[in-house]
Amino acid sequence: MLEILHQDDALIAVNKPAGLAVHRSKMVGNTEEFLIDQLREQIGDSVYLAHRLDRATSGVLLVARSKEVAAALGEQFMGRAVRKQYLVVVRGWPDPLEDVIDYPLPGSRETGPRREARTHYQRLASIEVPIELGRYPQQRYALVQAEPESGRFRQIRKHLAHIHHPVIGDCQHGRGDHNRLYKQHFGCHRMLLHAWRLRFAHPLNGASMQIEAPLDREYTALLERFGWPLPPFDEAGSRPQDPLPRAVGTPAKLPTC
Repeated sequence: MLEILHQDDALIAVNKPAGLAVHRSKMVGNTEEFLIDQLREQIGDSVYLAHRLDRATSGVLLVARSKEVAAALGEQFMGRAVRKQYLVVVRGWPDPLEDVIDYPLPGSRETGPRREARTHYQRLASIEVPIELGRYPQQRYALVQAEPESGRFRQIRKHLAHIHHPVIGDCQHGRGDHNRLYKQHFGCHRMLLHAWRLRFAHPLNGASMQIEAPLDREYTALLERFGWPLPPFDEAGSRPQDPLPRAVGTPAKLPTC
């Protein structure tokens, strides 16, 4: 059963599991399970997508209960009135600690025209693990908060790969050797990209909505193992002012596995 984070007469916010396709598409490959079908059966009513998440991504997904509400929410996403915050585990330590990746991206077809795309990121925590891989006896990883201004196809994944800090578990744009390391040493078999928080205006009454999706057990267990606490919910809507412990110059040391 899908975890419902918020439900009213106009919309439903669901905590999408990693690996579950949102809807039928040529991009998702062979599968017969789709979130939109499961939700429709679960609530016993028609539902309409307001936006989408990649199959491998988990987190907050907004679903409308009418076509009119779906259109209204879609306008907020298109107008960049929705604030989206993602939690990401990446290879390496992004430097500077906070920056904007401004790099045009194509659509679903790599040969298509590129359009402007900007992603804010902030390094929240970092770690160095004593596991040999390639030429290096230790590996560096970081927890990053990413906020895309636009909503291009796989934007966060492509932007972080562009600055040479790919998302762990990303089979298309990441590093296969590091993905295997996480499977073998940490029992982590998912892509570590989570749509954590959404801020938007309710499409019927304009009320400010703030929804947070809890991490699943696999993601939570990894953060606990690395000693990475999550930043508190920011009611004011501004970016966190202080990085979490171990973000600068004092990386955590993980015991040898």
